[in-house]
Amino acid sequence: MMAAAAARSDDPHIPVLLRPLLEHVAPVEGVWIDGTFGAGGYARGLVSAGADKVIGIDRDPLAHEMAAGWLRDFAGRIDLRLGTFSDMDEIAGAPVDGVVLDLGVSSMQLDLAERGFSFQKDGPLDMRMSQSGPSAADLVNEASEEELADILYHYGEERAARRIAKNIVRTRTTAPYRTTLELAETIAKSLPRPKPGQSHPATRSFQAIRIAVNDEFMQLALGLEAAERALKPGGKLAVVTFHSLEDRVVKRYLQLAASEGGGGNRYAPEPEAQTPRFDLTPRRAIGPDEDELATNPRARSARLRVATRTAAPAETVDRSQLGLPAPVFRG
Repeated sequence: MMAAAAARSDDPHIPVLLRPLLEHVAPVEGVWIDGTFGAGGYARGLVSAGADKVIGIDRDPLAHEMAAGWLRDFAGRIDLRLGTFSDMDEIAGAPVDGVVLDLGVSSMQLDLAERGFSFQKDGPLDMRMSQSGPSAADLVNEASEEELADILYHYGEERAARRIAKNIVRTRTTAPYRTTLELAETIAKSLPRPKPGQSHPATRSFQAIRIAVNDEFMQLALGLEAAERALKPGGKLAVVTFHSLEDRVVKRYLQLAASEGGGGNRYAPEPEAQTPRFDLTPRRAIGPDEDELATNPRARSARLRVATRTAAPAETVDRSQLGLPAPVFRG
């Protein structure tokens, strides 16, 4: 059954780590939420593995347009809603048996030049997942040099953040940035020529700008809290991340939610005992195996974390302990 859930070779998006995800959340049954629907690969995988119904959520209208045709084949089993996964408990309306989140940008967004996510395709400098609100062009053309540097450093871990920010501000005085390749060219000129095998010079900067435009870290924190509220006791949470910043937030959230308290020392009072709200199953992140890497190179940096909800009441975590980069630019 799990083999049947794997993505077909002609799918527009190959779900990353789908096989180990289905193995670690088995048995798949009842109602699930796919909070980052995209091209629907995880939703179809969950249905094929035994879920009675999957509530898909996506804030990108394009995902809804692309799914309109094939969703008819899953009438009553996949229910796609427009919204953000930070509202998943309200969207579902009742406790669910599992939640899947696949973070970051989807392949279909990267592949469409007009969405402005890719530094390898010339298109408008957009990057808005919801196709509304301030765009990447607004950020790049309006943020101060200090704001740009902070975004590139904190959201992209770009060591040359200040140099790149300075060059962006200097260049935009002549003409505002309008396209992805214009920005990618400035970034590339700010860095040494990459050695063979190294990623494109604009990789970290484009990641950082995309995260800022879509407020992804706050959405992630709110989404994890919403998943905790949405899950039944015994329900499964599976989160796939693609870079260390995302994975750190997910890891810390689950560690805090799985803690029993205690652990004080003579320099700090012992934290009040608490009932764990999640069990970590397993405790460590799961990466791709050689077979998946051979068929889906996009999975190289992916990490999967799985946790099981307990019967303890949902709580709001102390977000200061999650390692969330502070929001820098609001537009």
